[in-house]
Amino acid sequence: MNSTNSSLPPSSDQMTRSRPTSLRQKTGRKPGKAAGEGGAALAFKVPDVEHDWYPASCRGCGADLADAAEAGVVCRQVHELPEPTVTVTEHRMHKRRCRCGCVTTAPSPAGVDAPVSYGPALRALAVYLVVFQLLPIARTAELISDLTGATVSEGWIVNVLAEAHDELAEIDRTIKTLITLSHVVHADETSMKLSGRGVSGGKGWLHVAATTALTSYHAHVSRGLKAVREHGVLPVFAGVVVHDSLSMYDSAKFAGPADEQGPSIASAFVHQLCGAHICRELVAAAERHPGQYWPEQAKRALYVLNQAAHTAREKGGGVIAAEVLAEQTRLFRQAVRAGLADHPRDHYRREQTKTRNLLERLRDREDDILRFTRDLAVPFTNNRAEGDLRMAKTKVKVSGAMRTMTGLKQFARIRGYISSARKNGVTAWAALCGLFNGNPWRPSLIQAT
Repeated sequence: MNSTNSSLPPSSDQMTRSRPTSLRQKTGRKPGKAAGEGGAALAFKVPDVEHDWYPASCRGCGADLADAAEAGVVCRQVHELPEPTVTVTEHRMHKRRCRCGCVTTAPSPAGVDAPVSYGPALRALAVYLVVFQLLPIARTAELISDLTGATVSEGWIVNVLAEAHDELAEIDRTIKTLITLSHVVHADETSMKLSGRGVSGGKGWLHVAATTALTSYHAHVSRGLKAVREHGVLPVFAGVVVHDSLSMYDSAKFAGPADEQGPSIASAFVHQLCGAHICRELVAAAERHPGQYWPEQAKRALYVLNQAAHTAREKGGGVIAAEVLAEQTRLFRQAVRAGLADHPRDHYRREQTKTRNLLERLRDREDDILRFTRDLAVPFTNNRAEGDLRMAKTKVKVSGAMRTMTGLKQFARIRGYISSARKNGVTAWAALCGLFNGNPWRPSLIQAT
């Protein structure tokens, strides 16, 4: 098994790493922008600083041009960063003595509580570098010191992360509530290394529930039901959940209480199994059984149906062409039946082969595999959740392991806020500056899509 025929990442291919191959079909389109789309160039803007340059002598006869007539001007602009530095602002709260003898001090502005402190922009920069740009805390302190001259400590950055986490508690609850009102939710999970003392197993799990407009992360020591129940999104969700085939999502106790006590309630949502995962499993089956054609036929039918769904969305018709849907569904079923005939169940073994298990899933869960063909609001793959989790693996590669579960929880909540803001056209920097200035970005009901 490798990254081309399973859910394993490319980094796990080790010494036998094969040339990366994409499951996407060729479209014939050349790299770059599509035909007809305009280019992009650095545009002129209203300048902040102007410098005028005059010729000293004529390039023809050499005469002095100090008193020569004006003949026009050529403008060229250079876009440059100002020298980064920390500006120190002193707030003086004056005291006044009343005729009655009482001395009254002017109240300090909001956020000015200590004799000397760092302002909201610097605190936003620290969180931006750690959570969005994924730098280690030590390198973040070094970068801030090199760029601005502010000698911040690692402990100060840890405290700022905790401050941001606490300030986002209400917004985090709002994001989760709005996700539960959506029609389609993408769910996935990934492991995160933990290196601190007392961390069980040295591993935590980062769970995600995401839509096109919102993202919610949840950190937990468990990969399974207890973590998802504590997250609080899927147990009360009643739409379509796009996920891989992890058995947790099919549990009869899915919507039970987080403490494992009390009656269990069957989940109310329906499923869309990730087509990309299924196609990778079909690639693996074709490699294990090179003389059998059914894996290629099933994979091709899924690709054609996915392309038909894209075409229907672009045309705004709302449904896939009936003849395409009927024909490709027939080919898909035919391939599954051929595979089941080639790989009969071994009644003397409790565990069946991977190929047999795949074929039984294709047969028994056809509705969950082909749901995207009946509801065009449902995507073929779980790329949304996988994309939202990808940065977590990058964080581990760049920064190494998280030290504590507390740190992972802080990272999860802040990153969910940033991801949701960016999906709605707000930059990570603007969202964090707003947070520390007391005016954070807030999701609204319109984001429940």
